[in-house]
Amino acid sequence: MLKRIIIVLMVLLGMAANLQAQNNDRPGYINPEDREVDMDNPTFVPMVKMGKVKLGKDSIQYVEMNDVWVFSPPVFKNARQRAAYNRLVYNIKKVLPIAKEVNRIIIETGDYLETLPNKRARDEHMKLVEASIKKEYTPRMKKLSYSQGKLLIRLVYRECNSSSYDLIKGFLGPIRAGFYQAFAWVFGASLKKQYDPNGVDRLTERIVLQVEAGQL
Repeated sequence: MLKRIIIVLMVLLGMAANLQAQNNDRPGYINPEDREVDMDNPTFVPMVKMGKVKLGKDSIQYVEMNDVWVFSPPVFKNARQRAAYNRLVYNIKKVLPIAKEVNRIIIETGDYLETLPNKRARDEHMKLVEASIKKEYTPRMKKLSYSQGKLLIRLVYRECNSSSYDLIKGFLGPIRAGFYQAFAWVFGASLKKQYDPNGVDRLTERIVLQVEAGQL
């Protein structure tokens, strides 16, 4: 049932149906949830950017690279803890690209809605969007496990700096947001779930930083 909740999150992606169609036309494009997770290779390609800056009359070349995170090696009391850690790494590498996709499309959606002339046009557009997103993302979200779905909700908060509840409220209104939150609560989830990188999500944040930097 949580998979259906995550489908609701995808409603926030605005024109994602059209954007997804464009992505599918790109040679070699693979949906994030369809990618095989290789634990021995980075999920994100390390970034190297070269450029020039002018200093007086001279030009100085520079190289910009990913941050490199240095942490103490994780300590496990037993094989069960090690397995739980490896499972968390796997799940993060699986759903973090989706959370970043959500953030990117939400921004593009917000920009698009601002071009519409009035509230009626925006409401009509969002009704069409809701139907198209459910159709587009239902098969994609069915591939996520229960734990991956709950993790995705938290990572959406991390990427968007806002809870899924607030995002739905902003796009679809408080009544619809309340309905989806009640639905989520029945099945043991919460769209109001926040992300606490310095508290309960400390280990998750550590792994996310390393995955983003191409270290995992």
